[in-house]
This record gives sequence, structure tokens and C-alpha cells, in this order.
Amino acid sequence: MLTKERKHDIVGKFGATPRDTGDTAVQIALLTERINSLSDHFQKAPKDHGSRRGLLLMVGQRRRLLAHLRSSEPKRYVDILKELKLRK
Repeated sequence: MLTKERKHDIVGKFGATPRDTGDTAVQIALLTERINSLSDHFQKAPKDHGSRRGLLLMVGQRRRLLAHLRSSEPKRYVDILKELKLRK
């Protein structure tokens, strides 16, 4: 689960300002955190198909945001992939 403190830390780390939640990199980082927490949830509840659908929607949203970042800021795209340990 994404706590308020954890979200604040992520926004501070990836955003230009501590309140910059709309930045593409911040959105990617927040989605990655939620995806990772849901992946752990599925180890305990493999039949939770409603949450699995939500997970797939989040993965698709993150993929679209990464594609946008790759076309607009290629250097930052590479940095985000390394920092979040994502494969591409």
C-alpha cells in the first residue's frame, strides 16, 4: 500500500518541487510503487481477478507514460529506467 509519507518521498525525489505530482517521471514512479505492492498481493491472493485487472490497467498507463517520456526527454527516460530498475 502506498502511504502518504511514501508518496511524499517519491514526489520529492522525482519531481522538480515537493508538490509536483503531475510530472511524468513522478507519475511513473508512483505507478511503479503501486504495481510492485500489488504484485506482492497476488502471491497471497492468486484468485483476485478484479485487482488483477486494475494491475493490468496500471501497467498499460505506465507504459504509455514511459513512451511519452522517451519521445520528449530521452536522457531522463534512461535515468528513470535505471533508478526504478525497469526493463526496456
